[in-house]
Amino acid sequence: MTTRQKIGVIGGGQLAWMMAIAAKSLGLELTVQATSPDDSAVDIADRVVYGKVDDAEATAQLAGYCQVITFENEFVDIAALQAMRDRQGDGNLLFFPNLETLAISVDKLNQRQHFHDRGIPTPQFYAVDSQSDLLAAAEQLNYPLVLKARRHGYDGKGTWVVDNEIELRSAWQSMQQLPAIAEAFIPFERELAVIAARSESGDVVIYPVVETIQIHQVCRRTIAPARIDPAVRAKVETIAHQVVNTLDAIGVFGIEFFLTATGEVSVNEIAPRTHNSGHYTIEGCQTSQFEQLLHIVSGHPLGDIGMLAPVAVMVNLLGFEDTSGAADYLAKREAIANFPKTYLHWYGKKSSSVGRKLGHVTILADSHDMALDLSDRIESIWYGA
Repeated sequence: MTTRQKIGVIGGGQLAWMMAIAAKSLGLELTVQATSPDDSAVDIADRVVYGKVDDAEATAQLAGYCQVITFENEFVDIAALQAMRDRQGDGNLLFFPNLETLAISVDKLNQRQHFHDRGIPTPQFYAVDSQSDLLAAAEQLNYPLVLKARRHGYDGKGTWVVDNEIELRSAWQSMQQLPAIAEAFIPFERELAVIAARSESGDVVIYPVVETIQIHQVCRRTIAPARIDPAVRAKVETIAHQVVNTLDAIGVFGIEFFLTATGEVSVNEIAPRTHNSGHYTIEGCQTSQFEQLLHIVSGHPLGDIGMLAPVAVMVNLLGFEDTSGAADYLAKREAIANFPKTYLHWYGKKSSSVGRKLGHVTILADSHDMALDLSDRIESIWYGA
């Protein structure tokens, strides 16, 4: 397998920042395509190209500095990237994940159709391109149901859970009648996730199944390993293998699941990149998700994913106010940093808004009870009573 030293990343936010830290430890050269000098990764990357993530000209400039390009987010222009690859000729410009995989992964309808066609469990869904589609889907699904924009949704943005036709029409107007999907609401007992990594040669590793705690559709905590039966864990791992293998995925994928009270598991969404649910791996596993992605795109073997403690819990430090100046919350951060076996990551963002991811804390512990007790105390410091 060919090894590659120069890596490009489309996106300059906190995921690219954590990737840049990992790249330095692995001796790799990382160039990021950032939208602004304020982006988290700008100060640590080896080189920066400026341009929005869907700016093909900026990506062409990025390609001049690297041997392979990977992604920090899904807001890219797939058609423009395909045209660029075609101009460069096969083999001269590598994207991992490849663009065919990405075209499925970044579009929620394409995801759902891919899963359905391959027998991967997923909620019942309908494409919505018009108001008549919308009302027909509601008639088939009944309420409550979920309406999602096909593209560009994250952290609850672009997703509505609706209980009646008035709310449904309002949600459709809120998304400016963009292409969407309507899907069945799953009365889940828990939300689960895994990080799945697949190499060019088709080797796959599945990180521990984790439990995610969501508030207002934004992840507040990740608990590793999840407090679930071994049979459920095996089911999740089997589905994760199906997902990355049927996608011919090369890279690291975050896969989110619903678990019902009767033990049924279905795929909620996938992300073709490192993922918030895998941040605990930085301190919690032998090879972090960021190192693993760099192993894959640089052409090195997959790293060991064994956990370094019995339990790891990640707590997101979300914005709880709107500020336009520097949002450093120094006193709160210093108080949190004093907890034992607690590792604080601060993304250095210049402003805060409610629900914005400003940093995270990972706690390593010998038991779930110990880790969750520390998590409660950290959240009380950050968010108050």
